Amino acid sequence: MTDHRVFDAHRHLGVLPAFPFYGGPPVRPDINARATVAQLLKDLDAQGVERALVLPNYGVPDPDVAFSFNELCLEAASTDDRIRCGLWVSPRPEDEQRTAAALALAGEPGVRALKLSFLLGGRPTDPACRPLLDRIFAVARERQLVVHVHTSPGAASDIDEVGHLVEWYADQVAVHLVHFGGGVSGHIKLAGHRFFDWVAAGKRVYTDLSWAVGFAPRWLVEEISRRGIGHDRVLFASDEPWGDYPGEFAQLSAAVGDGELADLVFHGTFEKLYG
Repeated sequence: MTDHRVFDAHRHLGVLPAFPFYGGPPVRPDINARATVAQLLKDLDAQGVERALVLPNYGVPDPDVAFSFNELCLEAASTDDRIRCGLWVSPRPEDEQRTAAALALAGEPGVRALKLSFLLGGRPTDPACRPLLDRIFAVARERQLVVHVHTSPGAASDIDEVGHLVEWYADQVAVHLVHFGGGVSGHIKLAGHRFFDWVAAGKRVYTDLSWAVGFAPRWLVEEISRRGIGHDRVLFASDEPWGDYPGEFAQLSAAVGDGELADLVFHGTFEKLYG
């Protein structure tokens, strides 16, 4: 890279309780999870990360846990100017009060995103979720926030589902599709045409390549070069503690090489989007 500045567009804060995933014993797979702002800052210093978007940690099937970390992320953003934060929100009717409380914090200093994931329930095309989705995206539009959305193959997080959010809302709201579809099927759907179709149509769509399967970063970079669009829509993200910073950095560095695209991916587009 011609410029070694690194801005991380996706990492989590907060320690989850142990949980008996998939019928096994209670475990804590996110072993690098951090409970305090001081621990987070120590990680940023050690990794040489100049700026970061910090989001509530989640994964156990209890929305209360994710919502409980909103205050911690706000604390992080108010403690150090390197940090911007996203707030956990949910379109599930059962989460309406908690989401309303989170949206009331959207104007706090350092807030740059609203975080959506359907891993804890709900579905973009569920009519019961549409009223709160409309409300979430209305606040994002009003506050000029990014909606940061998890993607993974199959079920409610598949790009076939999450892509509706781009179609419905991304004319006016920036939508950051995490994990570039989250697996082989999602990568092919996006790099094959959908991501570029959305960019060409004027949709405010962005992505990161955390969790990407090996071929995807190389292919996406080749398609950006071939098509001449999308170069300013890709961000570096570690997804710590669920991702691996050294691995994510090495994979994306190898794909984008040196020069203008590397500068955009590792800091320029973050600056534009999260500021």
